[in-house]
Amino acid sequence: MTQPSLVLLVRFKSRLSLEEVEKVIASRIDEFRALKGLQQKYYLQDSSTGEIAGLYLWESNEDFLTYRESELRRSIAEAYQAEGEPRIEVYGVLKSLRD
Repeated sequence: MTQPSLVLLVRFKSRLSLEEVEKVIASRIDEFRALKGLQQKYYLQDSSTGEIAGLYLWESNEDFLTYRESELRRSIAEAYQAEGEPRIEVYGVLKSLRD
């Protein structure tokens, strides 16, 4: 995998149980696998807060911008029954430890 140019972190508290969250992940995973330029996505849970997070590695800013405007991105809060709007953080990658 080449170094990503952009990292996206999406965090939210879900009204769903962890088991239900895992079912939502499974039902949507093929849509994320099909996204152009998405090198990797990590599905995460913060054990101290119960928050759910997605960490995305993008090949290019353009691919991220296309995703940002997509229905798939807009459907996150509803699909996971998020409490409020998800927090979204976007980072440019300066350097990676390993090539």
